[in-house]
Amino acid sequence: MQVLKFGGTSVANAENINKVVDIVRMALRKGPTVVVVSALGGITDTLLQAGALAAAGDESYKEKLQLVEQRHLDTVKCLLPLTRQSQLLSLVKTRCNEIEDICNGVFLLNELSARTQDKIVSYGELLSSQIIAARFSASGHANAWKDSREVIVTDSHFGYAAVDFPATDARIRHYFDGAKDDLFIMPGFVAADGKGITTTLGRGGSDYSAAILAAALDATVVEIWTDVSGMMTADPRLVANTRLIPRISYQEAMELSHFGAKVIYPPTIQPVMSKNIPVWIKNTFAPADQGTVIESDSFRNGNTIRGISSIGGIALLSLEGSGMVGIPGFSKRLFEALSSEKINVILITQGSSEHSICVGIDQPNASLAKDCVDAAFDHEIQTGKVEPLIIEKELSIIALVGDHMKSHPGISGKMFGALGRNGVNVRAIAQGSSERNISAVIATRDVKKGINILHEEFFETTYKQLNLFITGTGNVGSRLLDQLRQQQAYLQKMLRLQVRVIGIANSKKMLLSDEGIDLNSWKTALAAGSPMNLESWLSGIMSKNLRNAVFCDVTANAEVAGCYDRLLQKSISIVACNKIACSSPYGYYKELKDLSREFNSLFLFETNVGAGLPVIGTLNDLLRSGDKVTRIEAVLSGTLNFVFNNYHAERPFAEVVRQAQDEGYTEPDPRLDLSGTDVMRKIMILAREAGEKMEMEEIRNESFMPASCMQGSVEDFYAAMAKEEDHFRQLYQAAERAGKKLKFVARYEAGKASVGLQHIDPQHDLYHLYGKDNVVLFYTDRYPQQPLVIKGAGAGAEVTASGVFADIVRTARV
Repeated sequence: MQVLKFGGTSVANAENINKVVDIVRMALRKGPTVVVVSALGGITDTLLQAGALAAAGDESYKEKLQLVEQRHLDTVKCLLPLTRQSQLLSLVKTRCNEIEDICNGVFLLNELSARTQDKIVSYGELLSSQIIAARFSASGHANAWKDSREVIVTDSHFGYAAVDFPATDARIRHYFDGAKDDLFIMPGFVAADGKGITTTLGRGGSDYSAAILAAALDATVVEIWTDVSGMMTADPRLVANTRLIPRISYQEAMELSHFGAKVIYPPTIQPVMSKNIPVWIKNTFAPADQGTVIESDSFRNGNTIRGISSIGGIALLSLEGSGMVGIPGFSKRLFEALSSEKINVILITQGSSEHSICVGIDQPNASLAKDCVDAAFDHEIQTGKVEPLIIEKELSIIALVGDHMKSHPGISGKMFGALGRNGVNVRAIAQGSSERNISAVIATRDVKKGINILHEEFFETTYKQLNLFITGTGNVGSRLLDQLRQQQAYLQKMLRLQVRVIGIANSKKMLLSDEGIDLNSWKTALAAGSPMNLESWLSGIMSKNLRNAVFCDVTANAEVAGCYDRLLQKSISIVACNKIACSSPYGYYKELKDLSREFNSLFLFETNVGAGLPVIGTLNDLLRSGDKVTRIEAVLSGTLNFVFNNYHAERPFAEVVRQAQDEGYTEPDPRLDLSGTDVMRKIMILAREAGEKMEMEEIRNESFMPASCMQGSVEDFYAAMAKEEDHFRQLYQAAERAGKKLKFVARYEAGKASVGLQHIDPQHDLYHLYGKDNVVLFYTDRYPQQPLVIKGAGAGAEVTASGVFADIVRTARV
């Protein structure tokens, strides 16, 4: 004997029922078969709604019942030939009249008891099973329809009745021992108490019905046919790239189903486990798919974790007080109080100090729990030994499940480390001594993020996903997007890194996409985006609450830089091309560094100094390895180096500066470069990274620019430079006469910093510096005479974008 159960989606309509008929016919080749069916998809909910409306005195319950009747009548007409419809249509109408009579009584009384509700919802399975039995008969396959209420005996706990297994097993065996058919059709979910009054086995109870029948009949197999191809490593609605679990143990399946895996009803496992009957989870709409088999042996497939699940709507109750320490009986009284109100405890955790105990319950019971627990501990609360019960709501439980976790140390550390790095706060932890389940209570808003984090950590060995938000699409930003597009396939293949650009914004428009933005058409998509609003942009990023999130600032905007603290506190890493944050007052710079450490998020700004050159990274490596910086000399402005390498007093200084701007080497306002302000920012950032507490006002700036050039607009600036050409010519000629070159040099030593135009002789390391190159000389305890030199292109959109790109990749490799 084999038992096949078909869920609501599998029997939702005539088309699906015909699929069920085909599956059953194939199964019959293996031997006698019991088919257990749910109500047509959605009917149970509609019947519940009708009962609730009737109890509320709302006559629209009749409309709900009309929908129920019409749905079944239409199904019969689609399934059966005209000559066979009459009897079944009459039965449907009779059953629907009975439902209406019951609901009329509920309407008159304005009362819906659990017993009456069970009676109303039972009609869903009774009708569907009789329709399916008739479909088999019409196709020439004899079958026996059997009312499950005649064989499954329960107590009178309506809505979630407990099965009397000795009586049930005896009735099932008695019926089937005398049966001659090879096909039996039975309604799931329904049963009856000892007096024959209709009960139900709880929502999802059709699975349980199948398991009860299988255990009593010593069936060879139970097949649960649903709309998914087996149990998955996580909820596919939350995780995009879940995997099928081909084999799983009874205990693992119970753990996953208890913590929210909807594929199988939790009580289903117990009856078949005692008889060692395998349970297959199969897909009605893809019957050839492998599915999942639940069996006694725990299959080793290389993964320590079998699956990840979650359950929402949790409230955490905390009973705390110094009067609990060392006093036996507190836990007993807490659980007795909850039990007296029939409040189920889902999770328990208690510290060894005995100062507090936490339990997780269904959130709807939170107020009732507080009342009963505070009443039970009223004396202790009044005397200050115990605090009134503390309730936290809007929580969920996420759980790792796997039989083999106990033989692998470090699973818990890996779990909580991954959650912590992504800013998911764990409120409570529970783990049994079997180590089959590690549960964590987290905020409900973090569930999707948390499950994706854990799934990536334990299952996605193929690649890590990075979720990127880019602010700024100017020269550098657009080049960055082009580089990302070009390298996406390479990153996924070679670094196992999937970079998804989830958001792009510039000064005019902003665009967010959960699925990721196609980088082949980002300009068109952004043009059709929403008007840019910085607050809305930040709120959108934070509300998405994605794992491995990175905010990339490719602007020179002070407002954007002023928002880094909020993002870091949400565990969103920052990659900043924008120098404003790191050159702002020291307090904000330090706050950002501290927040980065506190919230396990990276704050990277390599391109703040030297564009794509590894200046800051090298400095940090020196310091981390124990070296000490004693002096820094540097040419840090690619713009100024370009200008003085190309100015020979043969063409106007203003023209050379204009060329630098046209080629993308300058800041949007070139005065930031020529005034030395940008170089001051850079040497201050290096000094700060070297451990110096320094402000801009402390840096000496020996500017070579006449004051007249620093007034008005950018065009005024160019006009003024033209007028001051003699000044610039004299600077050049003075250096030339001395056989030296002009370089704008930044210097840091002994806590002091300065910037200014200097004459550099041919023997100096800074002399042979061409084009737009930068050079940084680090003098340290380990490099006292011959400095560590970093040299290369220090300006240009392409190299700067590549430096930003490198920082983005670094955020994923921690």
